[in-house]
Amino acid sequence: MIQKSEKGVIVATISLALIFMVALVYAMVKKEVDVVNCVPFNQQFLEAGSHKIDDKTYKVNYVASMWQFQPAQIFVPTGSEVEFFLTSKDVAHGFHISEKNINMMALYGQVTTYKTTFKTPGVYPIVCHEYCGVGHQNMVAEVIVNSPLQH
Repeated sequence: MIQKSEKGVIVATISLALIFMVALVYAMVKKEVDVVNCVPFNQQFLEAGSHKIDDKTYKVNYVASMWQFQPAQIFVPTGSEVEFFLTSKDVAHGFHISEKNINMMALYGQVTTYKTTFKTPGVYPIVCHEYCGVGHQNMVAEVIVNSPLQH
């Protein structure tokens, strides 16, 4: 037999779980928060570079290593959809673009992906948020978003 105090705990637990699920759905829909994906590792992802697919679509292989991201800069026009592929050549690294709410981990032998659209021109700094050694504070890169006529 369930006691009255136990019923209260069960109701409170279920209520908190529902509030948490509603908050997750709200974040995904209204705040454009998404979850990173993983793809099977392949040596091709260790070759850093930006690849233009068409006028508004780019794929970027980011390779993290002590204490740098490659490529250090990419340039895309406003309104471009960019799919990031991220891996590491050595230890664990972080990949964070605060203005886009992007937060990924770079691990050797794994590739994480995230797709986003850069709607506003500007410079979007990328920082490593996982301590990776004495040069960690210098591990930065940037996405530069220009109007389509600028380079």
